[in-house]
Amino acid sequence: MQQNNGLDKNQLISFALFTLILIGVMFYFQNKQAKEQELKQAENKTQVVNKTANNAAKPALVTNLNDSVNTTSIQQIELKNKELTLGISTLGGQLSTVELNEFKAYNKVSDVNDKKLLLFDKNNSSYGFQFKDKTGKTFNTKDLVFSPTQNGNSVTMQANVNGAVIQFIYTLLDKYTVDFNVKTQGLAQLVSDSKAEFVWDFTARQQEKGRSQEQTHTEFNYAFDNYSSFDYDGRTTMEEPKETLNWLAIKQQFFSMVIEPQSGFKNSHGNQDMIEEGEFLKKFNYNGQIDLVNNELNQDFKWYFMPLDLPLLKSYDKNFDELLPLGWSFIGTLNRWFFIPMFNLISSWGIAAGWVIFLMTIIVKIILSPVMFKQHKLSAMMRVIRPEIDEVNAKYKNADAMKKQQETMAVYRKAGVNQMAGCLPGLLQVPIFYALFRFFPNMIDLRGKSFWFAKDLTAYDDVIKLPFHIPFLQDHLSIFAIACTIVILIYTVMTAGNIQQPTQEGMPNMKVIMYIFPITFLFFLNTSASGLSWYYFVSNAINILIILVIKYWILDEKKIHAQIQANKQKEPKKEGKFQKRMREMMEKAQEQQKAQQQQTPKKK
Repeated sequence: MQQNNGLDKNQLISFALFTLILIGVMFYFQNKQAKEQELKQAENKTQVVNKTANNAAKPALVTNLNDSVNTTSIQQIELKNKELTLGISTLGGQLSTVELNEFKAYNKVSDVNDKKLLLFDKNNSSYGFQFKDKTGKTFNTKDLVFSPTQNGNSVTMQANVNGAVIQFIYTLLDKYTVDFNVKTQGLAQLVSDSKAEFVWDFTARQQEKGRSQEQTHTEFNYAFDNYSSFDYDGRTTMEEPKETLNWLAIKQQFFSMVIEPQSGFKNSHGNQDMIEEGEFLKKFNYNGQIDLVNNELNQDFKWYFMPLDLPLLKSYDKNFDELLPLGWSFIGTLNRWFFIPMFNLISSWGIAAGWVIFLMTIIVKIILSPVMFKQHKLSAMMRVIRPEIDEVNAKYKNADAMKKQQETMAVYRKAGVNQMAGCLPGLLQVPIFYALFRFFPNMIDLRGKSFWFAKDLTAYDDVIKLPFHIPFLQDHLSIFAIACTIVILIYTVMTAGNIQQPTQEGMPNMKVIMYIFPITFLFFLNTSASGLSWYYFVSNAINILIILVIKYWILDEKKIHAQIQANKQKEPKKEGKFQKRMREMMEKAQEQQKAQQQQTPKKK
C-alpha cells in the first residue's frame, strides 16, 4: 500500500512541464463513431461494443450473450433534481451524463465560469462489471444494451443475457447522491468465478482556469479500514492488493466523483496518465474485485458527484472531508480551525472576497505582532553591535574559522543578543505559508470570486498576456504576482543590512541569495491562485510599514546601545541549552583540530 506521507509533493508540480501524449482532438470523432456503431448494430444485429474515452473500440470477448439487442434501441433516460442532472444510457446501463446544476465550468472564450459543469459527458466515462463464463471467456455489462423502466426519479435498466437477468436500479437522491443497486438472477448458470471485476475508465475534463494547478489536484483518493484510513495517489499507478476500499474517488480541484460499494472493492489496481493539452487533464483506469454470493451479484452501490465543500463533506460521516487537501497534521488543523472559520466569519459581513483576504492578513499580523517586534528589536541590536563584530573579524582575520566564530558568539553573548531568537518568526511563517498555499486554491467559496483585475481568486490573473510561452511562467504575467514580488524585494532590501557578509572563502553570499529569492517567488506565484498573491502582497506591505514604524517611532537605537553597554557590565547571561551545546561542539572540534596539527610534525 502506498503510504500518504502527508506532504503532497504534487502541489509543487506547477513548475514542471507536462510532456505526455497529445489527445486534444480525439473527442471530436466520438459522436460520429457512436452513430456509426448504432447503425452497425441495427444492420448486423451484433453486440454493441462501447467505446472508451480514448476513442478506441474494444471488441467484445463474448458476442452472443445479449438477447435484448434485437429489440432495444440506444437511448438516454434523464433524472433531475436541484443539484444534479443525470443521463443514463441504455448502452451499458451506465451514467453517461452528470451535470452539477448549481455550478459552472471555466470558458476560455469568455474567460469566466459560464459553461455547464459536466463531470460525465461525451463518453469520457465508461464503467461496468466484468464476468468470466464457464467457457473461460469474459463479458462486460458496459457492452450490453438495457431496457429502461422509469418511475419518477428512479429508473430500472434491465438486460437479458442467455437466460440471465441483470438489473441496474438508479435512484436520484438529495446531497449529490445516486443510489445504484445491482441485481442479477440466473447469472450462476453462466459464470464460474466467485467474483466480478468493476472496471472504470475515466478522462477528467478541465473545469478551472489554471490547468496545471487543477491537474496536480486531479488524482485517485480512497478510504479503507472501515472508513478510518485515507490515502491518495497523484502519480501513475495505484496498487492496493491487500486493502478493501470502502470508497474510491477521482478528485479534481473543486469536485469529486465517488463510488461506494456495500462490501468494498478488493485487489484494486489503477493507473493515470497526464494529458498535455486540450479539453482533458488526465486519463484514469481502475479495476477492483466484487465478491459474488452464490455466483450472483446482488449489492448496493452509491455514486456521489459533489463539490468539495467542507461542511457538506463532513455531513456524510464517511471520511469524505479528507478529499479536501488542506494539508497534513498541524497544517490541516490550522486551516480547519483557524483560516476557514475566520474566512467564513468575515465573509458573513457581506464584503467582497478580496477585502475578506485583506482583513484576514491584518488579523494574522496582529496575532504575530509580539514575535515580529522581538525580531525587529533583535535586528536593531545587531546593527548597533555591528562595529564590534567587524573588529572581531579584523582581529582574527588570519585565525581559523572556528576561533573567529567563538569570538563572535562571545560578543553576542556579552551584549545580551540571542541570534536564535531571530529564527522564531521565520519558523512560524513556514506552517502559515503552507497552510495558505493549501487554503486559497482549494476554498470553493473563493471559486469564481473576482477582485479588481483578477476574475477568479483561486486561479491566476492574466491581464498581461504574452505572445509566446516562457518556461515556468507560461504565456502570461500575473499582476498580483508581480506586485507581491516587488514588495518582497523592497522588504528584503530593508532587512538585508543585518546580514553579515561571508568571512571565509567558498561561503555563499547571503545577500545575493536573499535578492534572488523574490525573483524565484515570481515564478512560483505566476501560476498560483491570485488570492495567495494578494495575501502576500498585503502581508509584506504591512511588514514594510511595521519596520518603518518600529525604526522611527518605537525603537531608539541610542537607548538600545546604552542597554547593550549595560549588559556588558553585568555578569554574562546564562547560556541557553542550544548555545551551550553549540559552544561545546565548537570547543571540541577546535581541540581535535589542534591535536591533529600536533601529530602532523611527528609523522613527518
